[in-house]
Amino acid sequence: MNAAWVADPARRRLLFAAGAGLSVSFTAGCSLPVIPKRPAPEAADAAGWVRHIEGRWQLWLPRVEMGQNIATALKQIACEELGIGWAELELRLPATGDIRRVRATVGSESVKDFALPLARACATLREAVAAGSSEGELVARDWPPEQLRSLNGQGRRHVGGMPALEQGQAIVRGAPLYVSDVRRPGQLYGRVLRAPASPELASRLAAADEAAARAVPGFVALVRDARLLQGNAEGLGIVARTPGALDRIEAALAAQWQVEGAFDQAQLDTAIDIDRRLAASMRRDKQLHAQSIDTSAAWDVDLRIDVPLAAHAAIEPRAALAEFDAHGRLQLWVGSQDVFYQRDVLAKRLGLDEDRVLVHGRRVGGAFGGKTICTVELEAALLARAVGAPVKVQWTRAQEFGQAFHRPPSSHRIRVRVRDGRIVDWWHAFASSHIIFTSAGFPPWLQRLADWVGDPGVARGAEPPYRMQARHIGFDAVRLPVHTGPWRGLGAGPNVFAIECAIDECARAAGADALAFRLAHIEDPRLARVLEQVARSAAWPQRVARSAARPQRPASGGTLLRGRGIACGIYKAMSYAAVVAEVEVDAADASVKVTRLWCAHDCGRVINPDQVRAQCEGNLVWGLGMVLVERLPVAGSRIAASSFAEAPIVRAGQVPPMQIEVVDEGHAPSGAGETAIVAAGAAIANALRDACGLRLQRLPLQQADLRAALGKSP
Repeated sequence: MNAAWVADPARRRLLFAAGAGLSVSFTAGCSLPVIPKRPAPEAADAAGWVRHIEGRWQLWLPRVEMGQNIATALKQIACEELGIGWAELELRLPATGDIRRVRATVGSESVKDFALPLARACATLREAVAAGSSEGELVARDWPPEQLRSLNGQGRRHVGGMPALEQGQAIVRGAPLYVSDVRRPGQLYGRVLRAPASPELASRLAAADEAAARAVPGFVALVRDARLLQGNAEGLGIVARTPGALDRIEAALAAQWQVEGAFDQAQLDTAIDIDRRLAASMRRDKQLHAQSIDTSAAWDVDLRIDVPLAAHAAIEPRAALAEFDAHGRLQLWVGSQDVFYQRDVLAKRLGLDEDRVLVHGRRVGGAFGGKTICTVELEAALLARAVGAPVKVQWTRAQEFGQAFHRPPSSHRIRVRVRDGRIVDWWHAFASSHIIFTSAGFPPWLQRLADWVGDPGVARGAEPPYRMQARHIGFDAVRLPVHTGPWRGLGAGPNVFAIECAIDECARAAGADALAFRLAHIEDPRLARVLEQVARSAAWPQRVARSAARPQRPASGGTLLRGRGIACGIYKAMSYAAVVAEVEVDAADASVKVTRLWCAHDCGRVINPDQVRAQCEGNLVWGLGMVLVERLPVAGSRIAASSFAEAPIVRAGQVPPMQIEVVDEGHAPSGAGETAIVAAGAAIANALRDACGLRLQRLPLQQADLRAALGKSP
């Protein structure tokens, strides 16, 4: 008898709502959102992730693989627990009909929340197969973590042939892993045209040369559908036989658009300008702490920090392929962070029963929180239904910048009093735009209702992990005319950047070493541990920080100024990171080079240290980009970037050597995906301050600011 231990997803369809969703979508004329369901993973769910069928082992990956290499970590757990070699376990990326609903792949939660249920299911399956049980539905046992091979370190000796990266060879060889690789018989290609304006502004088609478009070789159809509305932007669909024909059809159409309203960069800056908002009212809309602080007395630190709009900049533009069968059932291939949410939205928008929509998840070429809502997926489905053939839609880079949501800009004012080397009063006011309650899905009226509870994405990371006598922290969330939303750690990156820059200034005000000052104020021993570890790795020099009045000067005959900076932080109250950066400033040409980065990282029990280090490296590169280059420009009522030339990312030549220490003291697994964001950028900014006296107050680094710090004329 063949062994066929599986879990039937159709027999168990318990759905759990968990907290506020990261994204919503709206049907035409309907004001109620589709809220992502976010069930907590349990062993009962995990029973459907691992299977033994006819002597073969299979792992159906319950997380979206988008470059964080969770496929490697979870397959490692499964192999260790099952006691089999790497090649014996087949990894599969499931469709919505293959496993029970799992929540979106967000928030650095995959190992933290999915490792234990998976290990328990694997241990139960291993014992069942060893005992000769051949078929039936698996009921996973509630194994204590210390009895699980994969989590107590006893399973690794059983696994042979483990590569550095699951699917690594397939990526290098160009195997079909991504949505763009999928081909279907009779496949066509589609695109939805919109006004060259922010989708927050109402826009509609005013005129187009349809005759010229139809005359283009390869033309198939023009599609008008009210459901192609994105935000307030009307869409016109075009379908062609080749991708190249789409460009020619778009050019021939010469579409003209009517747009209501206008804005520019200055209006965005004014909307969140924290000093302007403070002049209007000293009270913020949401208070995280409201302890009484005398605001009339002098401050030892008074710092303004402005962080600009920034794109996710995933290398793979989003894509989807939709196909209807003869009975009206929809299959969709997507590169989304939540395939079940895509199914929910499409079923509602298209008026289909849930079981008539099958969504296949593919490997994603980068997402960073940006591929959570339903955009290109709906476009592909509507175009496919209209022409009665499979249609693939892949956004251009210009569409990625112009139609997606982005990291909101933020404006911070931090004021601090320091007495006898200790922080006495901490006062932090900031303004940003919405993140979890994203304007890409929430209409203004619903966003105003959500503002009663405050946007936790905007607030993330705003709580300093330091001892202080009194603290007053508040923020405003301002709806902007560009779409903003979840982005690489949400508010943690900008908020902790501002905090760690201010802490560095506090150390200077106290005449203290930046490391010693932090250690004297830290309350959490795990944060102190990573800070001490990175200091040892970098051989941090204990010294009193240079004052602003006496910045470093080049050695005799030289032009190079060198400096070091340090920063640390806690991500989502669960993971810890500290970073030391070393920079060189060339006084001759006012250029900056980051020469080395050190990082210590504690995300609890580590399954695969190499993958944790890889995540840290990505976060450190993000810090480089935040400080040196990343900014999404706005002009003419839209995002004024259509390529990486206008919205640059870090180049390979700018990435310095990195040394990363993984700290594992046996705590429960937490998250590694976004943790080092809380320290990467600030460490570089603090190193720049140490090198030449420039305190970055607007990001990214402006050449005019650096030249002024160096005493050079513009």
